[in-house]
Amino acid sequence: MKIKINGEDKEIATGLNLGGLLEQLQLRPARVVVERNRDIVPRDAYGATMLAEGDILEIVHFVGGG
Repeated sequence: MKIKINGEDKEIATGLNLGGLLEQLQLRPARVVVERNRDIVPRDAYGATMLAEGDILEIVHFVGGG
């Protein structure tokens, strides 16, 4: 199925949840904030948030530094 991640069209497997997508992208859930269709997804809901055709995701990475 097709979704958009940070403005880029991506093809992903049907039945994938947000937690699984982050794992495939090798992103640590504790270091990102995800907006799905203009709504922030709480971290504790990543595993229960099923992705659907046409979803638009914005994934923001936290970067530490000094």
